[in-house]
Amino acid sequence: MLNGSCLCGAVTFTAKGAARDPAACHCTQCRKQSGHHWASVQVMDADLTITGNPTWFASSESAKRGFCPTCGSFLFWKGEDDPDTGVSLGAVDGPTGLRLERHIFTADKGDYYDIADTIPQEEQET
Repeated sequence: MLNGSCLCGAVTFTAKGAARDPAACHCTQCRKQSGHHWASVQVMDADLTITGNPTWFASSESAKRGFCPTCGSFLFWKGEDDPDTGVSLGAVDGPTGLRLERHIFTADKGDYYDIADTIPQEEQET
């Protein structure tokens, strides 16, 4: 189980089911919204409880991003018709017990950093 919150605590979440596919996304949208890359884990919607009222921004025709309307913390990513929600690993309170498994959209990463670990890299998400 993962519990987490935004910076100010107005939005909280609990993920009771299995957290899958911990990944770091380097796409332009994640970099712009997070200020760097974004690390998240996939959780089945049926296993995710969100309290508070996140604001949802349609960042493309196929996905939206959830953030706290008070402090601006970027908390969720949701693909259209996807049974999962991406949950920010940085917003989890306490240890996650997880390790990143892959880097995605590395073709879009910023030129100011290198990916120096040995985790698989995907230029686009597969």
